[in-house]
Amino acid sequence: MKTILLLFGMLAGLTPSNNPKLTIKISNIEKIKGEIKVGIFNTDTHFLKEGYALKNYSVKVENNTAILTITDLPKGEYAVTMYHDQNSDNECNKNFIGIPKEPYAFSNNIKPKMSAPKYKDCKFDLSENKTLNITLIN
Repeated sequence: MKTILLLFGMLAGLTPSNNPKLTIKISNIEKIKGEIKVGIFNTDTHFLKEGYALKNYSVKVENNTAILTITDLPKGEYAVTMYHDQNSDNECNKNFIGIPKEPYAFSNNIKPKMSAPKYKDCKFDLSENKTLNITLIN
């Protein structure tokens, strides 16, 4: 019985995932250094709050564009946030009123005017393979 369970477990690990592929193409990278830090949210509860992202990813900056491919998200509704951690201190540096001093961006290329964007403005449906083209705000 142990052998059958072990074999089943091994085969389950080899079975391709039904998760769609999310490709994020990031453009308008001005400084070729640091990393792009990406957060994935799936609810408006705690949207944009540090430590509440469903998933976090990093992309090393090597060109004026970067590509992140995500395959571990099940079908669903999501919003993407990101910032260019130019000084590699693992935080989005902000000025005294809370505006990011490092480049940042949101899914749907939302550009905040007077306040941070809402989840409903940034959300998108991931039901099949999808590519997002996101432009950093410098």
